[in-house]
Amino acid sequence: MSHTLDIVNPATGTTIATVAQDDAGSIARKFQAARSAQPAWAQTPLARRLEILGRFREGVSSSLEELALITTTETGKPISQSRNELRGLLGRIDFFLKETAGVLQATEVHQESGLVERISLEPLGIVGNISAWNYPYFVGSNVFVPALLTGNAVLYKPSEYATQTGLALTQRLLEAGVPSEIFAPIIGTGDVGALLLQQPLNGVFFTGSYPTGVRVATAAARGLMKVQLELGGKDPIYVTEDVDVASVAAATADGAFYNVGQSCCAVERIYVHEAIHDAFVEAFLETVRGFVIGDPRDDTTYIGPLTRAEQLAVLSDQVADAVNQGAKLCVGGQRLDRVGNYFAPTVLTNVDHRMKVMRDESFGPIIGIQKVRNDAEATACMADTPYGLTAGVYSRTLERAQPILDAMPTGSVYWNCCDRVSPRLPWSGRGHSGIGSTLGKAGIAAFVQPKAWHLRG
Repeated sequence: MSHTLDIVNPATGTTIATVAQDDAGSIARKFQAARSAQPAWAQTPLARRLEILGRFREGVSSSLEELALITTTETGKPISQSRNELRGLLGRIDFFLKETAGVLQATEVHQESGLVERISLEPLGIVGNISAWNYPYFVGSNVFVPALLTGNAVLYKPSEYATQTGLALTQRLLEAGVPSEIFAPIIGTGDVGALLLQQPLNGVFFTGSYPTGVRVATAAARGLMKVQLELGGKDPIYVTEDVDVASVAAATADGAFYNVGQSCCAVERIYVHEAIHDAFVEAFLETVRGFVIGDPRDDTTYIGPLTRAEQLAVLSDQVADAVNQGAKLCVGGQRLDRVGNYFAPTVLTNVDHRMKVMRDESFGPIIGIQKVRNDAEATACMADTPYGLTAGVYSRTLERAQPILDAMPTGSVYWNCCDRVSPRLPWSGRGHSGIGSTLGKAGIAAFVQPKAWHLRG
């Protein structure tokens, strides 16, 4: 394993920084420091912890433009979308600041003949946070903000593709008053993440792919540590025949191609009722052809480069597999002839579930649109996946959508919207999409454990 890590701009292919990687020794030292300091942090009054994380929010807000540019430069996310993520982060922090006290309240559950039964909540202890690059502010804060507020110490490993973003977040947390022993970055590749899991953590919270999630869970099982996994999706949308075609086509195209499709809840499969299929495809293509491809630092850019160069081959393979089995390539389908990890926005029709594009996570600017005869066929197709993150229906009435959404084995469902996350609602996956919940009150409770009190006076 190299002692250093090169940070590469995916829009230019140039190395923009080189940073030191952690190793087994440095990780062990950070763990021991966290173990020693965590009890005092847990005893710190909640009001003080709320004050510190409130200052962190202020630091993010005051440096929003600087943070957005850091993320855009190392991940390729269009600058307008980096700003949007940071604005959304402020709302998530506000939610955690408002709701943590209520979640942490002890509850008396029984009283009889001098006996009181009570439940209190205590922090897990030392939390390993192995984060992701596609939404580094959202994904990281979903873990470390409630973890810190509830009294835990955090060893935070940002993705190697969002290292500078992770270091910038660390700087602002420390400037806000979080002790360096309580929040410590772990820098490096996946090998460094594996070394982190060799420490006796009290919990590991991972966001990433299903195969890596399996490896994380296996390592966590050896130490009997709590494990929470936020993994991928193959998120379907069904469009019924009674919708406004133009508006739904535009909304679902945005759901599929925002952040260049690099989102666990991006629209990855679309099923359209046969009565409007052709009109929908025409409107969808009109929207996609209007997407501006360019330098991610430009405010007008909607489609930037893929963060990981390796994904270019995955997308090319999905296109070839689909076309070889009879799909129609309507637009795109290849890497763009320009410097950087650019792949043309791609739309395939005449697709079915024999094809990888309708089965395997794409995580890029590619979508398959399949014609279906009725609601029953759409329901069966949508549920035909090992993933269970989100599913959505566009229809004129909720009564039409309700039974379809009830049948979806997913953690979230959408009616007349898509690719949406709310801090007020739990974010969870089923099957290959993960274990546990972030966000909502459940996403705060994930970082505490109950203690049962039997009190006889």
